[in-house]
Amino acid sequence: MGKARLLITEDDVDISNMLKIYFSGLGYDVDVAMRGSEALEKTRQVLPHLIVLDIMLPDIDGYEVCRTLRTNTRTSHIPVIFLTQKDERSDRLQGLELGADDYITKPFDIEELKLRVQGAIRRSERESLTDPRSGLPAGRLIEEQLRKIIRETGWSYLDIRINNFEAFKDVYGFVAGDDVLRFTGMLIGEVLDELGTSADFIGHAGGDNFIVITTEGATPVISAALKSRFAEQVQTHYNFMDRQQGYVMAPGAEGQSEKFPLMTFAIGTVMPTQQSFADIREITELAAEARRQDAANAVKG
Repeated sequence: MGKARLLITEDDVDISNMLKIYFSGLGYDVDVAMRGSEALEKTRQVLPHLIVLDIMLPDIDGYEVCRTLRTNTRTSHIPVIFLTQKDERSDRLQGLELGADDYITKPFDIEELKLRVQGAIRRSERESLTDPRSGLPAGRLIEEQLRKIIRETGWSYLDIRINNFEAFKDVYGFVAGDDVLRFTGMLIGEVLDELGTSADFIGHAGGDNFIVITTEGATPVISAALKSRFAEQVQTHYNFMDRQQGYVMAPGAEGQSEKFPLMTFAIGTVMPTQQSFADIREITELAAEARRQDAANAVKG
């Protein structure tokens, strides 16, 4: 499992530096934002596993940052801990009403903040809200989105899997594999930022399996962009020799060394114009079958 990513949003340089040093020493991957708008931009670029958010910021306050996060499909799941000088009951209630997960008042005990951060991340993972490697929505949140769209029209569900991911892990190891999963989540987000809408949903269904819910009309261009950009950019995760020869040597099904091509995407797509769905399992099963067919066609090609 990779490091959990924290975003510290605090305009007091001494506090933000102290928190970055402290949590980095605990093994977290820590980024700092000094303004609310900067926090929103950094969250859009790389999803953190948790945000420590000061309420009093120089541009937009923490309440507005939290409200924006909670109303965006792609960021609504991220745990938020408010950090503030205020200790009024009404302020705490306002933060909790906006969907904050916890609230700690300055001056604070850093050991207490550590425990609250650890607890919030554990709860998110235990409740199957996020994948611990990518930070993307996982099981229950994906199911909630599926239950929502099954009653709607105009959507498209993309089942995305990384071809030859296991062979890559066999050669390069689990840490390198986790790096690829984080890279994949970021790449999908970049493509949707450019070609989709803020209402589009990205999920990490587990292992090398990701899902996207977008609009029907945008699907062809998004799918094509995902495949081409992944195939090109994932090559940076291989060494020079493997990139040049276009494959890796890894144990096959019989245990003997075989050639495995470099990683690519297989994508299966389901839309409500194709047929009606009575259950969310019909959506996922049909998309998975389309994705397997896409992978098979790539092998034949």
